[in-house]
Amino acid sequence: MERTPKVFESEYRFCLILWENEPLKAAELAKICKEKLEWSRTTTYTVIKRLGERGILETKDSVVRSLVSKEEVQLSDFDELMEKRFEGSLPAFIAAFAKHQKLSKNDIEEIQKIIDKAGE
Repeated sequence: MERTPKVFESEYRFCLILWENEPLKAAELAKICKEKLEWSRTTTYTVIKRLGERGILETKDSVVRSLVSKEEVQLSDFDELMEKRFEGSLPAFIAAFAKHQKLSKNDIEEIQKIIDKAGE
């Protein structure tokens, strides 16, 4: 399986805008980024170029489209977190998460459904 390119935090905020609005002309994307991220037009075009070079998006006839989905980026980030902080152990991650977060009864039921489905 091909590895999803790394998307850094500010780039991720940019990608959220792109995923929500794509396909989008680069000029329109720059206007939205000015409004939502307070980025200059130059900053937006620099990020478009950088993400294009890394295979995260493409620009064709000044229209920008993502090549990587939000889910792919989230899963890649999760995989990296699991390896770096929890030595790849899902039980260690869940234990840390449950210790830190107050889980409602509904949260626990939903998590249990996910676990049950994964075990099928």
